[in-house]
Amino acid sequence: MPDNTPLYPLKFEPIYKEKVWGGRGLEKLGRKLPGSASTRIGESWEVADLGVSSPSGGGGSARSIVNNGQFLGTSLHELIARYGERLLGRLSPGVSGNFPYLFKYIDIRENVSVQVHPTSAYVRSHPKACVKHEAWYIVDAKPGAVVYKGIREGVTPRQLRGAIASGTVQEVEATLIKVPAKRGDCHYLPSGTCHAAGAGVLLAEIQNACDTTFRVYDWGRTDRELHIEQAMQCIEFGPPDVSQYEKRVTRPSRIGDAAQLLACEHFRIHKVHATRNAMRELAFNQISVWMVLEGSGQIDPNNGAAPVEFSRDETLFFPASLLNVQISIFQDAVWLEITFP
Repeated sequence: MPDNTPLYPLKFEPIYKEKVWGGRGLEKLGRKLPGSASTRIGESWEVADLGVSSPSGGGGSARSIVNNGQFLGTSLHELIARYGERLLGRLSPGVSGNFPYLFKYIDIRENVSVQVHPTSAYVRSHPKACVKHEAWYIVDAKPGAVVYKGIREGVTPRQLRGAIASGTVQEVEATLIKVPAKRGDCHYLPSGTCHAAGAGVLLAEIQNACDTTFRVYDWGRTDRELHIEQAMQCIEFGPPDVSQYEKRVTRPSRIGDAAQLLACEHFRIHKVHATRNAMRELAFNQISVWMVLEGSGQIDPNNGAAPVEFSRDETLFFPASLLNVQISIFQDAVWLEITFP
């Protein structure tokens, strides 16, 4: 018999990752972080379904576990196997039956390594690798903070190798495009883009569910492996042409104002503002993920499942089969709404 258990917006237990460049900045989101004040937490994996460790410099394997409602303690992977299209809609699972995207918050106390992810051409000849397109939304940034996004015009592979070999920050920085990190900005980093996030940045990241990372330069740290030869086969030299994806368009949404921050072939990101006491019935016919940045509210699935409250710092996973969901806003709310074309 089919399992007709009513589905509802899912929350997952955050998966915290220690990083040499991390800090305690995720406490700004109201998080109670593990460890002591000296434990460097760089990432919180909000929605994850990675079953194997990365072959290079990624973050390893992890599967999100539900921490609300009837499915408490169940993994996302188990729910995909059990409910399939009811959960994912037209979104196809990965080759291992996994959720094909990964959502994170990243707190950067010290510069993250300069790195690149495999291109499609590289993957064709290295089947254990996988492409990783990602987007960064700047949640917060200290004055003067920057992100590095692509190789400067005219820099050759030989010049980049020379800068890396020199080991000096100045020479490596001179090869990279440096962009001010501004709160509310969204950056698209397709596979092949050499990139890094600088100290003092707190960001939300949306990416393909792959953590194959080739480190190019690690800012003087010497205890982690570099992958220069692999990286050189993947780096797209010159500024990345991403303007067609990062067009910001604001429009009235179904519950407030929504600004489209990014639209690429893999995912779309809108920033939604909803005012206190707003109430609206929304129809969901595709999977959606909300990363709540401010405010609070409640979602009533209207299918027999209990209402789900949400608040600042929580991430919600909306199954594709939800219909006529009632949204009530308790406090002025802002969230990133991620959908998949």
